[in-house]
Amino acid sequence: MATTTVPTSSSSVVIPQHLYPAEEDLIYEEEILRNPFSLKLWWRYIQARRDAAFKKRAILYERAVKALPGSYKIWHAYLNEKMEGVRGLPLSHSHYESLNNTFERALVTMHKMPRIWIMYLQLLTEQKLLSRTRRTFDRALCSLPVTQHDRIWEPYLKFVSQNGVPIETSLRVYRRYLKFDPNHIENFIDFLVDAELWQEAAERLAQVLNDEDFQSLKGKTRHQLWLELCNLLTKHASDVSGLNVDAIIRGGIRHFTDEVGRLWTSLADYYIRRGLFEKARDIYEEGLTSVITVRDFSMIFDAYSQFEESMLAARMESMDSSDDEVEESTEATGSRVSQLSPEKVSNHHVAKEDGYADSKCETLKEDGDGDSKDDALKKSEAKQKSFANWEVDFFSDFWLNDEYDIDLRLARLEYLMERRPELVSSVLLRQNPHNVHEWHKRVKLFQDNPARQIFTYTEAVKTVDPFKAVGKPHTLWVAFAHLYESNNAISSAREIFEKAVQVNYKTVDDLASVWCAWAEMEMKHKNFKGALELMRRATTEPSVAVKRKVAADGDEPVQMRLFKSLRLWSMHVDLEEGLGTLESTRKVYERILDLKIATPQIVINYALMLEESRYFEDAFKVYERGVQIFKYPHVREIWTTYLSKFVKRYGGKKLERARDLFEQAVEKVPVEDAKPLFLQYAKLEEDFGLARRAMEVYDRATKSVADNEKMSIYEIYIARAAEFYGVPKTRDIYEQAIESGLPDKDVKTMCLKYAELERSLGEIDRARAIYVHASQMADPRSDAEFWSKWNEFEVQHGNEDTFREMLRIKRSVSASYSQMHFILPEYLMQRDQGKMSLEETVDTMKRAGVPEDEMAALERQIAPASHPIAPGMRSVGFVSGGIQAQRESGQSFESPVKHLTTNPDEIELEEESEDEEPQVQQKAVPDAVYGDLAEKAREIAQRDKQNAEDQLGQDKEVALGALERIKRQRRQ
Repeated sequence: MATTTVPTSSSSVVIPQHLYPAEEDLIYEEEILRNPFSLKLWWRYIQARRDAAFKKRAILYERAVKALPGSYKIWHAYLNEKMEGVRGLPLSHSHYESLNNTFERALVTMHKMPRIWIMYLQLLTEQKLLSRTRRTFDRALCSLPVTQHDRIWEPYLKFVSQNGVPIETSLRVYRRYLKFDPNHIENFIDFLVDAELWQEAAERLAQVLNDEDFQSLKGKTRHQLWLELCNLLTKHASDVSGLNVDAIIRGGIRHFTDEVGRLWTSLADYYIRRGLFEKARDIYEEGLTSVITVRDFSMIFDAYSQFEESMLAARMESMDSSDDEVEESTEATGSRVSQLSPEKVSNHHVAKEDGYADSKCETLKEDGDGDSKDDALKKSEAKQKSFANWEVDFFSDFWLNDEYDIDLRLARLEYLMERRPELVSSVLLRQNPHNVHEWHKRVKLFQDNPARQIFTYTEAVKTVDPFKAVGKPHTLWVAFAHLYESNNAISSAREIFEKAVQVNYKTVDDLASVWCAWAEMEMKHKNFKGALELMRRATTEPSVAVKRKVAADGDEPVQMRLFKSLRLWSMHVDLEEGLGTLESTRKVYERILDLKIATPQIVINYALMLEESRYFEDAFKVYERGVQIFKYPHVREIWTTYLSKFVKRYGGKKLERARDLFEQAVEKVPVEDAKPLFLQYAKLEEDFGLARRAMEVYDRATKSVADNEKMSIYEIYIARAAEFYGVPKTRDIYEQAIESGLPDKDVKTMCLKYAELERSLGEIDRARAIYVHASQMADPRSDAEFWSKWNEFEVQHGNEDTFREMLRIKRSVSASYSQMHFILPEYLMQRDQGKMSLEETVDTMKRAGVPEDEMAALERQIAPASHPIAPGMRSVGFVSGGIQAQRESGQSFESPVKHLTTNPDEIELEEESEDEEPQVQQKAVPDAVYGDLAEKAREIAQRDKQNAEDQLGQDKEVALGALERIKRQRRQ
């Protein structure tokens, strides 16, 4: 193939003949010759030869960029095609170097184009040319404006994060990047952690936490950053220096109250990795005694127990190995040094090496060049051996240096497990130190240790604030005193109670409970006089001077209101009844009544005590005071006891007084409490009074008791009437009961009993009439018992006609019950929300048997008020005021109606003939005669005329029948 040499300024480049422009390229070549600096022509030429070989297109591109070196479009297309050409070739191929040279030539003019730089940098990164790539990145940053540096830094950081890039290079690049954008320091920290540069990672993370304005781009909270720093410091404690780890972690503990358990365990882990095991144990103990949540406590306790278990296991393993070494060394040398633990042996080994070096230096200084090297070594070994022997002898007597300390470590672990309930209780009390129930639970943990119980109670009563307490704070004092009492320290228990009654509790009942517990303790130990004195002391009212002093202070303690405590007075009166005299007991009861804190039971107890002492009238006076103090329903028991005791005492001797008492009792009694009083009253009249008055009481009772109790009263009333006056007398009572408004089921029951009475007396017709009356309340579908009894009655005493009448009534009642829901106005108004048509209403009412006039009334109820009134229809709900419409004979509903107006109050006068009264011609009077009255008279006449026309319009409305009204309304 022929070739041609094309001369250039630097050298001669030989281009093959087939790469020359072909005949079809002449048109483009001619245009380029005429205008070689036209981008449009070059681009059209390149696009026309897009199917040609790349070598030919490369020559075309070279010619184009030579003519237009500043064309980004041509350079970009040229570089993309060359990059596609090297794709798939090995990195060592020469085409890559050619491509790199092309990029370098392009960047001579395209150095401000970031896309060209990015393409070139990605190419260099793929070629693993570290130094060249790094320098190119730096050139790109120098060439591009700072606003476009973020496009370069992203691939730059990916490049330095690759494996094989020196760490120092990566660090320098990241540090430069942080100067450009400090907000991405988290990426740098992650890189340092991945590169295991713990020291700088910890320092950078500490700087981040010290910056109050820092905002994490990854969405991490400050708590998460604290945890990362703690993990970093604790897991790599030996690699991080220059930071006060203890202060850093404690700062996080003070700053964050949530999940501080991890921080405490991290701090302990730090000291464990440093080999400071005792310090780690102190950290665990401090954490257990400071956290306030059970979750944090569980985390620290689990870590602490695992630490103790691991320490115990390590010591047991070291003992096993040391025993073997001791046996071997004893057989060989018998030296005591072999009895040391592996750790001590290692430490001595390090000390021995350090001492050897020091002794060697000193020997050389002292002896100079006179002694030989062997002599110096021998002297050094001798000194080191003597030092080791002295150390073993010196520390052998210390129990902490005992190699066989398994028992100590095991005891520590057991003690930790035993303390868990106590530590949990401490956590709960730190959450709320005023939780009384938790303090009681804590005391139960030390059942076998009275000293700890006393200490716990002492701490509890000092800590718990009665106004903030959850529970009853006085129970702590009472339990504290009972603890001394159970240990036979009565004097100490009294001292505790003495302090307890001086505490300002939240409620008076708490203080009263303490006094009562104190008195119960005294009675338990047979000190009855002391218990009674305590109650008298507790119920004594403060003096006026004390009240004034407390009022001046402004904060009234519960001790000032203690003398009104019913609990105290109840116990006081019980003690007085058992230990005091009658007079002292009466004084206590009277004091309770005077303070107006008595209950109905206290009044009854007081009266019963007087009754037992045969002070009957005094007891009745107490009852009188009680019924005056209390109202219903509290006075019910007092009245019942009072009346029963009075009747039992006097019977019929003071009948009028008893009647007055009963009248007072039933005067204001509510209906639900009236029955027992009326029965008691009637019993009094039956036993000691008159039967007539007893019947009157029963009659009053039927009107005063509740509806659900009237039936039972009537039964008693009827039974007593039959007993006193005979069975016929009960007829009036039966009739009264039936008509008294009892519930239907009770009326029906009463009718059955009345009918049975009449049947027994032979009044068959009266009994049948009663059955007929009661049948209206007995639905045959649900009350078959009533109809079966009536059926039996007719079978025994009736005939065919009466039996048929019963069946007819039964069918009628059944039909009325089945159609009852149709005739209820509520049902008609609720159906379709009041939109029931008049025709449906009329049909329903006809089926129910309602007459025509009731249909009109119902029509007035359901017709809408806003419906226009049709001609010829009466307005719904309109009440006539005396105007009536009459239809002439022979007129139909549709024919016109002649209206006649009548007034029932009008006086009818006979019509006079025209001949009887002469015709008189009248002449109008001028308006000037009347003045302003003439104008007013015209206004009144005009208004009367208008009213007359309105009245005439109303008269045209004719009242029609229901059917006609329905038809006309349907036509609207």
